[in-house]
Amino acid sequence: MEGISQESRQFGTKAAAAAALPQLTPTQIKVLRGVRSGLLNKQIAYDLGIAETTVKAHMTALMRKLNVRNRTQVAIAAQALSLQTV
Repeated sequence: MEGISQESRQFGTKAAAAAALPQLTPTQIKVLRGVRSGLLNKQIAYDLGIAETTVKAHMTALMRKLNVRNRTQVAIAAQALSLQTV
């Protein structure tokens, strides 16, 4: 992303995250909270009483809905949404 400032990229992430929020399922929001808290997939799965593979499927859906490519970007988007009702 050459030529784009860090601030611009962060704004884009916040905007994408805010737009995706209504599209998230309740379980995806719970997974998002776990990622924001720095939990591993295994820990999130245990907390939610679901399989780790199910958490991975939710992570894939979250990345698609938030238009991000990796877990770190999901965490950044989750942090941006933390000021809203996540």
